[in-house]
Amino acid sequence: MAGQKTPGKKASPVQRQALKVEKTTSQSASPSLEALMQARISRRSALRGGLGLATTTIFAGAGVAALTGCSDSDDDSDDSSTSTMQLGFSSVDGSDVDALTVPEGYIAEILAPWGTPILGSLPAFATDGSGSTNSAAEQAMQMGQNHDGMHYFPLSQSDPSSRGLLVMNHEYSNSTLFPGGARSEDVDGKPTDPEQVRKDINAHGVAIIEIERNGEGQVSLVSGSGFNRRITAATPMLLSGPAAGSSFMVTAYDNSGMTTRGTVNNCAHGYTPWGTYLACEENIQGYFITNEATPPREKDRMGINDAGFGYFWNNVAGDASEVNGEFARFDTTPGGGDATGDYRNEANTFGWIVEIDPRNPSAMPIKRTAMGRFRHEGCTPGRVVEGQKIAFYMGDDSRFEYFYKFVTDDNYDPDRPSPNMLDNGTLFVAKFNEDGTGAWLPVDYSNAALATDFVSQADVMVNTRSAADVLGATPMDRPEWTATDPNTGEIYLTLTNNTQRVSGDENAPNPRADNSHGHVVRLAEDGDDPAATGFTWDIFVFGSNANADSAFNISGLDASNEFGSPDGIWFDSRGILWIQTDNGAPLDFGQNDQMLAVIPANLDGDRVITPDNNASLRRFFVGPVGCEVTGVDMTPDNRTMFVNIQHPGGHWPQGGSAVPRSSTVVIRREDGGEIGT
Repeated sequence: MAGQKTPGKKASPVQRQALKVEKTTSQSASPSLEALMQARISRRSALRGGLGLATTTIFAGAGVAALTGCSDSDDDSDDSSTSTMQLGFSSVDGSDVDALTVPEGYIAEILAPWGTPILGSLPAFATDGSGSTNSAAEQAMQMGQNHDGMHYFPLSQSDPSSRGLLVMNHEYSNSTLFPGGARSEDVDGKPTDPEQVRKDINAHGVAIIEIERNGEGQVSLVSGSGFNRRITAATPMLLSGPAAGSSFMVTAYDNSGMTTRGTVNNCAHGYTPWGTYLACEENIQGYFITNEATPPREKDRMGINDAGFGYFWNNVAGDASEVNGEFARFDTTPGGGDATGDYRNEANTFGWIVEIDPRNPSAMPIKRTAMGRFRHEGCTPGRVVEGQKIAFYMGDDSRFEYFYKFVTDDNYDPDRPSPNMLDNGTLFVAKFNEDGTGAWLPVDYSNAALATDFVSQADVMVNTRSAADVLGATPMDRPEWTATDPNTGEIYLTLTNNTQRVSGDENAPNPRADNSHGHVVRLAEDGDDPAATGFTWDIFVFGSNANADSAFNISGLDASNEFGSPDGIWFDSRGILWIQTDNGAPLDFGQNDQMLAVIPANLDGDRVITPDNNASLRRFFVGPVGCEVTGVDMTPDNRTMFVNIQHPGGHWPQGGSAVPRSSTVVIRREDGGEIGT
């Protein structure tokens, strides 16, 4: 998640508030950590006994193949949940150089960097050496900035790995977007050029590109494909679900409260088994301002203030070229009348899950308000089974925020999936117990606990964070991406870091004070039921630098697998877990961000990483200087991997004195074999 990354030398001045993070070398364990870790050990049998594995069909629309798993043993001395698959590469070294690192026998190639033309007149990327000289209209026809979460959608049933659509988020912007590497600003640091603001708006959002793989395994962009599309911070969008049409959504743009414009700060992503993409709006508070002395809770609890991240797109409002309040809408301060005459509610139309049909370029994106409004970091489905409800898991990426799931009302029918399945269901927030169990608390107006503080389900959804506060959800260390084990159905959640958690403020799933390196939690739904209201959980791995003492380096990481700030996480169809980092914490053997791999089924009976088995976790990939490694997917045959590089801080990928450009990296084996094994 780029919004927490330490700024590189190319970071935009308007981004520096967004990019700040507390950096610390303090790694002392709190007095209560030993007791918490002993409780962790006692929890493991509860987790192992909480889920029976079974052969389950995973539908092709979800992007993974059918697999057979073994049953967990209830006997602590034996666990037959093992895999015959083994990782087939040696861990690569950490790095501080401005280049990519992959294992021996692998090739990494560049695909679709920022500025690559994909549609319309296909305008070439242009730069003056320190910034881009392309126009706003040209940027709308090119790849956006800061690639993030992504998903591959096959286009051919007969050969799904040779041709498909790659859909990805463009989270935020850098100063390299502008000529000379800086935008035009007034004495207060606010933008003065409306054309530059439009370009900034067009650098955000989502890109859909058609790609094809040749017989040699090389992947290329299909320029000008009819599928290619840019969705930006200005694209018209529908609102659906309980908040749509409510008084919370009324703006001068649409007095009915049924539509809005644009999507911003999409970090992680999701997908559905019926073949749509889910963009996840995260740090929306960076784009809107309010000058209200006492903002309403829907603004205050989301952190909207008078500065944001310094974008100040509203500063050019009133320019003669402005169309339909395109800039004014970013100032949410109430005017003299009611909500129909200003944009006091504009920020309420952001902070949602945005569903996009990648195969239908004319389909409007839809913001699904039943899934809650918060700083969404991903929306991963659990294991999808015909005739069952579907659960989607979501983190709220801020310190001391919460972990959620949305459960559909309808059971999944692969032959006739409901087009509005994400409008009807129940949002839950997690409460973790010390004994390794947990409860899903319904974030629903019918929940009596919410009756006093809220007036409707629309109110609850717009103010999801406040509702979770009332319910007593467990505050977490920045809950980010989730991943679903295709063999077991277990859910893995990255907790990136929390240096603001002090001694005495720990809880069972977040047991380290000054948690600079983060950790990964694993949970299993009771009865393997996506609609379960209870779960069991454990901590899968703790991030650490290799030379930290054992009180902090609990998983015993060494030079081959030390990591900090786990962020992206993903299971491939075979059961390999891939962990990506957005490192804001010190490491001992190379600071660049990375991606690691492990097969949880091959670990010991507890299936957590310990000093005795940590060699099973191997570093597969290291990115260039200053970047975040984020977003990962593969073709269905597991022979082509896609990884995104966000905000590179040097001159990657072109080198020399070139402007750094976020990009997708395509990884393949020289012998054409499957990745990782």
